[in-house]
Amino acid sequence: MTTTVAPKALNITSSVEPTEAMRKNPAIRLDPNDNVVVARIEIPPGTQITSENVVTLQKVPAGHKIATRDLKQGEPILKYNTTIGFASEDTPAGTWMHSHNIRFDEVQKDYRHGLDYVPTEVLAPEQRARFLGFLRADGRVATRNWVGVFAVTHRAATVVRQIARHFDKDAMASYPQVDGVAPFTHELGNGMELSGEPMQMLHRTLGGTIKHPNIAGAVIVAYGGEDNDIDALFASQGLQEGPLLKKLIIRDEGGTRRAIERGIALVREMLPAADQHKREPVSAEHIMIGLQCGGSDGFSGLSANPALGVAMEILIRNGGTAILSETSEIFGVEQTLTARARTPEVGKKLVARIDWWLKYNEGRDTQINGQVSPGNNAGGLANVLEKSLGGAKKGGNAPLMEVYEYAEPVTQHGLVFMDTPGYDPVAATGQIAGGANMVCFTTGRGSCYGSLPAPTMKLASNTPMYVRMEADMDINCGVVIDGDVSLAEMGQRIFDQILRHASGEPTKSEALGVGGNEFVPWPLGVTV
Repeated sequence: MTTTVAPKALNITSSVEPTEAMRKNPAIRLDPNDNVVVARIEIPPGTQITSENVVTLQKVPAGHKIATRDLKQGEPILKYNTTIGFASEDTPAGTWMHSHNIRFDEVQKDYRHGLDYVPTEVLAPEQRARFLGFLRADGRVATRNWVGVFAVTHRAATVVRQIARHFDKDAMASYPQVDGVAPFTHELGNGMELSGEPMQMLHRTLGGTIKHPNIAGAVIVAYGGEDNDIDALFASQGLQEGPLLKKLIIRDEGGTRRAIERGIALVREMLPAADQHKREPVSAEHIMIGLQCGGSDGFSGLSANPALGVAMEILIRNGGTAILSETSEIFGVEQTLTARARTPEVGKKLVARIDWWLKYNEGRDTQINGQVSPGNNAGGLANVLEKSLGGAKKGGNAPLMEVYEYAEPVTQHGLVFMDTPGYDPVAATGQIAGGANMVCFTTGRGSCYGSLPAPTMKLASNTPMYVRMEADMDINCGVVIDGDVSLAEMGQRIFDQILRHASGEPTKSEALGVGGNEFVPWPLGVTV
């Protein structure tokens, strides 16, 4: 048998002691056909796993896998009855299975475009859940009520931030219905082609966020003369100046100080109108969730992600929308989505985006070519196939209704897919530009993320991390791993909490002020 060097597991001291039930049943079987189980807690070597009739041969960190029978070199490793890699050597039962002995390789896929499609039975309008939202004049519904100050390029960033900073808690006291004045700065807009896909993508991202239902008014700031020309931006996105949408050109105002003063005056003029909006009962069909996972661990695909999937199935039955994204992080399991696509054409759209990513990443040391981040790896994920298996569960088992380009307006209800990178701030920025009025973010390692103008609700995959980082986490899905709550019960809890946050209850990231730096348009096509 070939000797391999095992990776180091990241040791984190837990403030939560395993229960007696967890010690008696320290491993989780996910499917009768699997040849690995997942360690519920850290398992010492020589531990008898009674349910599997095996003895562990090495220490197995929580969230990692154990072989339940002898495996031959090249044999598929099955988790959730899905191949996540192949045994790199002959391996006896009881072995710790991870990236040191699971080989990443191409998996045969049967896309079955649309063959397993079953339409969702959507509740009648009078039966749908309700929340308190801001009803806009065009019929869209907001979960928050912000005034935004937007930089056309990075050259306007200081002016944008100074304008927004002026409107502190005291300045906003007279406008109780307005959540605040939010800055939207980024590092793009210059050093780019003047036309083509990268500029079109930046225009979509800025335009979609400016027109977002959660933005009651906006000031758009440019230096003047940038590659991302402010007039071209307005023309491409159908934007027209009015009482709640203004241009501000720094150079035309006479410099930084005068531009800041003018921007403050423009925002001050908008606030009384923005404050006229009031929350009222509306249908949950108006909730559009951007689905994200970051800092995943071996439990993410067992608790937080599938529980969020249950919640999204409930939302979709209520007429709402869930946006699954992070294209490079569904690679290897995309066939589970194409099979239940609304039409074969929808499934083929998804495969086309996968093919683009494979070509774009050809020969590069990136995730889609097998390697996951050090944090994901330490948390129990051997490769991108295993990560994708868990990540795709955020959408539940709902049919795939449509596939969108990055930051493209989402108009189809139900489960949809948006092509984005796996990097969370970039992915969520595209989802919000597409219309998401909330983000649900699962994490096993403890990502401290927030977003504007749509709030982020964070779901912890395991109880020890939730306890350590309770000030950042909105809900603990680790109780599923602990054996205290079923996935169905957890999904209902998540859905109920989504309704509360959509109605105005602050998320943890909002309470901490996280989100003002997380507007990150996809930097595709930066050439200089």
